[in-house]
Amino acid sequence: MVGGGQAGLAMSHRLAAREIDHVVLEKHKIGHDWRDRRWDSFCLVTPNWQCMLPGFPYSGEHPHGFMPREEIARYVEAYAASFEAPVVEGVEVTGLRRDQDGPFELETDEGELTADQVVVATGGYHEPQIPRLSERLPDRLHQVHSSNYRNPDQLPAGDVLVVGTGQSGCQIAEDLHLAGRRVHLCVGSAPRTARFYRGRDVTDWLDEMGYYEMPVGDHSLGDGVRLQANHYVTGRDGGHDIDLRRFALEGMRLYGRLTSVDGRRLGFSPDLRKNLDHADDVYRGINSAIDDSIAERGIDAPAEAPYRPLWEPEHEPEDLDLGEAGVGTVIWSTGYASDYDWIEVPVFDGRGYPTHERGVTNIEGLYFVGLPWLHTWGSGRFSGVARDAEHLAEHIDAAESASGSRRRGVPSYG
Repeated sequence: MVGGGQAGLAMSHRLAAREIDHVVLEKHKIGHDWRDRRWDSFCLVTPNWQCMLPGFPYSGEHPHGFMPREEIARYVEAYAASFEAPVVEGVEVTGLRRDQDGPFELETDEGELTADQVVVATGGYHEPQIPRLSERLPDRLHQVHSSNYRNPDQLPAGDVLVVGTGQSGCQIAEDLHLAGRRVHLCVGSAPRTARFYRGRDVTDWLDEMGYYEMPVGDHSLGDGVRLQANHYVTGRDGGHDIDLRRFALEGMRLYGRLTSVDGRRLGFSPDLRKNLDHADDVYRGINSAIDDSIAERGIDAPAEAPYRPLWEPEHEPEDLDLGEAGVGTVIWSTGYASDYDWIEVPVFDGRGYPTHERGVTNIEGLYFVGLPWLHTWGSGRFSGVARDAEHLAEHIDAAESASGSRRRGVPSYG
């Protein structure tokens, strides 16, 4: 197993249940991504009850709460300890190859290993993405990717420009806004959702409606849904909507997509209104689907008025002079790129995405787990990885039984 995050640990749990020998190689320490790649006020955007790692469901006092960063890391650590997961920390896998029908060969910074079967559980968010136009910004500006943002106090004085409105961008913008920093926010096309609707968390409704169990093939976008940004919402302070229009009423400056940089002058696409409207349309669409489900099932739920925009842009801002605005920091909330260059096995499509069917690739013995929409919406989350891990464990178990290598699949250093 390559990767000791929640997906790799879930996979390890299901293999251990079948008494299949294995080892989990983790580049850092268990819980690293939660502790070291999240900001201080970070918390889950899905309620705690959705933390359903196999054999270790959330058992705390706040199932409808949202665990903060440190508690998430402790939950993952406790999970590994609960079944004594065979994790080797501090080992980086730098190469994976296989010659013809022989075993897989793994190159690590601790030596070489061989294995009959390999599960890649490194997720899909590896390298922070910062657009090349960042190179044109003045040297005086402090630039940081969202993965390295921790809190408002770490930033120099001045206004802050946040580029990107996925989950991270919106939550970081709110973090700065609540701290009294003036924020300039470049708004993209990410959708949003309500936190609570008609008396319950929207996640509760969607779970009952089967959304998290919908296979990727049944989605209207098909495989294309894997490229879509997540809906922005927050679990902070007990959970609430993120409404960029409200932020604007409170003084946040909103712009369309960032399109150009000429020294200290930035140019924007005239799509602010369009992007705000799109996010609200998705918001209303989800609520409407919940309304229909409530009606169909005859559920007694409190009525709620449709959302109406709190603010409209008077014009589409075309540019911004960073010096005149007093911007001292740019935070790039522009996502991550996948890095599978270390895998020298032909399982990738033209975009560099691993081709698979529910995590099973066309290369016998090679699997992936923990990817967003690997099979369902829940695949990349705490809620759905258990089902994916069990599915792959069945394949691995059958393959070992067929080859007669039962319980002999543990990797060994060469």
